[in-house]
Amino acid sequence: MKTFVTTSMAAVLAMGVALPAHAQFNDRTIRIANGIAEDHPVADGVDVFTQCVDETSGGAWTVNAFWSSALGDDLQSTQSLRSGTLEMVVTSTSPLVAIEPALGVFDLPFLISSDEEADALLDGEFGQYIADMMPAVGLVNLSWWENGFRNLSNSVRPVETLADFEGMRVRVMQNNIFLDTFQTLGTNATPMAFGEVFTALETGAIDAQENPYVTIDTSRFFEVQDYVSNTRHAYTPFMVLFSGPIFNTLSEEEQQMLFDCAAEGQPVQRAASRALSEESLQRIIDAGLEVNDISPEAMAEIREAVAGVYERSAESIGAEVIERAQAELAAIRGE
Repeated sequence: MKTFVTTSMAAVLAMGVALPAHAQFNDRTIRIANGIAEDHPVADGVDVFTQCVDETSGGAWTVNAFWSSALGDDLQSTQSLRSGTLEMVVTSTSPLVAIEPALGVFDLPFLISSDEEADALLDGEFGQYIADMMPAVGLVNLSWWENGFRNLSNSVRPVETLADFEGMRVRVMQNNIFLDTFQTLGTNATPMAFGEVFTALETGAIDAQENPYVTIDTSRFFEVQDYVSNTRHAYTPFMVLFSGPIFNTLSEEEQQMLFDCAAEGQPVQRAASRALSEESLQRIIDAGLEVNDISPEAMAEIREAVAGVYERSAESIGAEVIERAQAELAAIRGE
């Protein structure tokens, strides 16, 4: 992975950024908050961003990254951006629905089906449509990076059909859309902070949880679970957010540098995320967990069962937001 990232980083930095030769940069220190650990693929993107900023600013800007919620959890850090007391955060969209409800669109079940669809949606008109909402809440989205597809792990049975969800005690994020989705599937859905999940699984307070393979692996959930089902029930992006109040004090050249350097980090971070997801899945299998796919027929039944979540979520997310996402995805699929 390091060889891949180093090569990719060299390639993107060699291209440089399209800024005027006379651009001037004031000395600044930028802090980036993250809720995840430093061995997560976000670090690969942050490394590219950091080197790009150093090179473009001629060393005038220093970037310091803080990991594992050292500056507060994702929501707390994002609120600090809005108040202008912190510069940057890389966060998934799910914790931020209280700030911008439209971000809940990414929590809708089975909205996105593949990596290719995710990239096309986020890098296209819809991604810009969502990004354009952020300045109104004191934030600037510099780029869309990747958290990935979420899958279900549990200690009860393989989930192969809709009926297999019935009665399972599943931890979900403290998010109404995930709660509705898993209740609709027949589970006993339990909202819980992420830091409590391992102990709750270990003690049997809950049976199951849902997260990308990388999180299941790095959180060592394979030590307290027996089955992983490839549900891919939601794709969660990362947002590379900058403080709106601070952004507005920057020169045009400095603002453009932030967009350019975040964009340079995007393909490296996404590629690292996808490569590590495959490695994490193999480690889960090697740890002895039973991993299963779900047949197209069974998946169709599961999708149909949660279709009502879209209608029930329209008021909170915004019907137009959901319709625009579905329309753009239909175009991407050639429907």
